[in-house]
Amino acid sequence: SLICYILKRGRISLMDEVYEFLKKCDTYYLATMDGDQPRVRPFGTIDLFEGKLYIQTGKSKDVSKQMMSNPKIEICAFDGNKWLRVAAAAVEDDRIEARKHMLDAYPSLQAIYAADDGNTQVFYLNDVTATFSSFTEQPKVIKF
Repeated sequence: SLICYILKRGRISLMDEVYEFLKKCDTYYLATMDGDQPRVRPFGTIDLFEGKLYIQTGKSKDVSKQMMSNPKIEICAFDGNKWLRVAAAAVEDDRIEARKHMLDAYPSLQAIYAADDGNTQVFYLNDVTATFSSFTEQPKVIKF
């Protein structure tokens, strides 16, 4: 059962599994709500910081405004064989340490973002339900 699986694997290793899959895919698709209209766009940032999964954007972007207005998000990624859907709440972490950690993990972003620029924004994923699926196996659902 799922509970036994969680007890055997532990919270951090389950989160690592989601992190590694998203990192391997390189690009994933993030869905937010814009009023009653869903919006989906490609994303590429995923970071592990202080035991939480983080994503990054700029405060000037519509995606930021949408997550601040309605924190419910979904992420979808496909590695060629399996796909992952992640339902979560995006919670802003306004600490410079969290922003710096993300930018250190993605040096290419440092050309357009800085931890103290007033625009860089990071969110950690809370109340996560991650579902790994394929056409050949039963779905695997993990929560953290």
